[in-house]
Amino acid sequence: MIKPLHLGNKTFPVNIIQGPLAGVSCAPFRFLTWKYGKPAFSCTEMISCKALLNKPKKLYHRYIAKDPNEGPICYQLFGNNPEELATATEIITDYGADLIDLNCGCPVKKVRRQGAGSSLLSDAPKLYKMICAMKQNTGLPVSVKIRVEGNGEEKFNLDIAKAISDAGADFLVVHGRRWTEHYETPVHHDQIQFFVEQMKIPVIGNGDIFCVNSLKKMLATGCAGVMLARAGVGQPWLTQKLIAEINQQPFISPTPKEIGSIFLEHVRLLIELFGEERFAILQARKLIKYYARGLHNKKDLCIDVYACNDLDTLINICLNYFT
Repeated sequence: MIKPLHLGNKTFPVNIIQGPLAGVSCAPFRFLTWKYGKPAFSCTEMISCKALLNKPKKLYHRYIAKDPNEGPICYQLFGNNPEELATATEIITDYGADLIDLNCGCPVKKVRRQGAGSSLLSDAPKLYKMICAMKQNTGLPVSVKIRVEGNGEEKFNLDIAKAISDAGADFLVVHGRRWTEHYETPVHHDQIQFFVEQMKIPVIGNGDIFCVNSLKKMLATGCAGVMLARAGVGQPWLTQKLIAEINQQPFISPTPKEIGSIFLEHVRLLIELFGEERFAILQARKLIKYYARGLHNKKDLCIDVYACNDLDTLINICLNYFT
């Protein structure tokens, strides 16, 4: 059910969160998600602690900048050094974070090679130190985002659960896949339920939530809330749609014309943030397939946008297709 979400010293009116998405979750995406969906909060892309300490100016627009009109933000950090994480936590707190998360789920090789992301799930003592470093350097709620790990043996999961609990994390986000599994592998709801039953802190379920039935299936694990991911791209209204449907209330989905307008709003906000059209148009090419989900001529639209090089041309393309 949809209910208030209590995380550490903060309470949010709903228990649906927009999760972090690489290459997507900068300020314009989060702002639109807040404007049209009003989740509990949205997450940034994961931010390297080492890079944050050394190159904050290069990171600013994509990873750190906030829209003054967006809702609460959870900044997600990754690294493998407790001292660096402690300093990064202080920096992000000063930037105005509402919550801070430690990524322990990323399966990307270059992240795992650094001893970060999902590789921390094989080192419970290090994970404990990392969480302690965060808790000692901020008064904000601290979370850990993990994947289920190994072959699902109870002892291994208990070690991770104990480390997270003993270190004082305020809540846990569980993506119900192992780091070796791709998105075509269904989420292991039983593994999420394992953590719900083991932890005294709130557990947030993540993975494969895109409709009201998948939302109900995740909530059936007993989790305190859910985290949306890829389904939120191109559907910034998704939180409100899910809330309405689970409460058996009507929801009027945006028309194709309205979706086209929101897509262009997204692109214009990217131009405003980065100060140039070029990057925004490149992002538009990545985003269009999501905004065009329901169009019968999606393929032709995507081809035209992929070939587009300026905003004026993009506007004309949208006028032709989003009708």
